[in-house]
Amino acid sequence: MSYIELKDVSFTYPNGNVALENVSLDLEKGERVAIIGQNGAGKTTMVKLINGLLKPSKGEIIIDGKNIRKLSAAKNSRQVGYSFQNPDDQIFNKDVYSEIAFGLKRMKVEKAELEDRVQAAARLCNLGRLLDENPYDLSLSKRKFVAIASVIVMDTKIVILDEPTAGQDKAGIECLAGIIDSLGRKGKTVVAISHDMEFVADNFKRCVVMAQKHKIADDGTKTVFWNPGILAEAKLKQPHISSLCNKLGIEERILSIDEFVRYVEAQCPNHNPPQKELNIEK
Repeated sequence: MSYIELKDVSFTYPNGNVALENVSLDLEKGERVAIIGQNGAGKTTMVKLINGLLKPSKGEIIIDGKNIRKLSAAKNSRQVGYSFQNPDDQIFNKDVYSEIAFGLKRMKVEKAELEDRVQAAARLCNLGRLLDENPYDLSLSKRKFVAIASVIVMDTKIVILDEPTAGQDKAGIECLAGIIDSLGRKGKTVVAISHDMEFVADNFKRCVVMAQKHKIADDGTKTVFWNPGILAEAKLKQPHISSLCNKLGIEERILSIDEFVRYVEAQCPNHNPPQKELNIEK
């Protein structure tokens, strides 16, 4: 039995809009999985069903052997943390510290432990110097990290990140990669929705592809990004470096710049790249 199981799950909103149809999916404990696809494919609806914010119109969702249908969203959130795509839908406190600490205070966590956990989550999200700031005085990028920190601090077994790279610069994306690595080392199951194919290629070995309310693929990231039929159906593009390799006629499935560099070095074993001169003042 898998840690998370979606069994033939469908969901229809009250206005009659069908958002998800007959989706089955198994996720293992400690896995890192990216969910990709165009807007309207059903990605966010699916993770809200896992989190318990929505209940399936059809089918079952089993987490750790238990059907979550009868669990309240509040109770299910103790095991499934969810960072919203728009942090403004999540943030409501007047300072960053209170936002991160809110869930722990509701759980009546002792003061010393609360302080340690808030500080650790803030450091991981590069918010250590912003704890006294009003979240709405911060950039979108930083507000997203405030929302993520408020999920991380709860120490849930499952963490869902909805479009975490939206509005992020290079430093923000590197911070996100560090967060995902940290969660993985702790044995957390990490699920991320993303339109950033480079981010997906760099941080996830498994991709679930959604299109037109259905799961159309579930495979290794390299397999997905080198399947033109799946990419066309989901209206997705390869990572830029993979597309370049395609145009160069390179058959190896390359997903990152580091892989490309290693490939080139293997093709030119006697090539000595120029050494950058260091200007060191004595």
